[in-house]
Amino acid sequence: MEMLKVSAQSEPKSVAGALAAAIKEKSMAEIQAVGAGAVNQAVKAIAITRGFVAPNGIDLIVVPAFSEVNIEGEERTAIKFIVEPR
Repeated sequence: MEMLKVSAQSEPKSVAGALAAAIKEKSMAEIQAVGAGAVNQAVKAIAITRGFVAPNGIDLIVVPAFSEVNIEGEERTAIKFIVEPR
């Protein structure tokens, strides 16, 4: 499964392009975001991705979950979005 890491500075359209490509290639992808700004950009990217794949008859299923990640030796809670076609 493809793992895309999103930050608050990530461009949603760029993330959406990478997400759409990952879904077409591997039929499943995961987005990981730490912090409110990153989660905001991730949700925007998922909405844009839906617009990219909808003309091909693909709808998306998104499952949000918590994940523990280690950033610079510190444990942080991330939000991960598992995205797959329906």
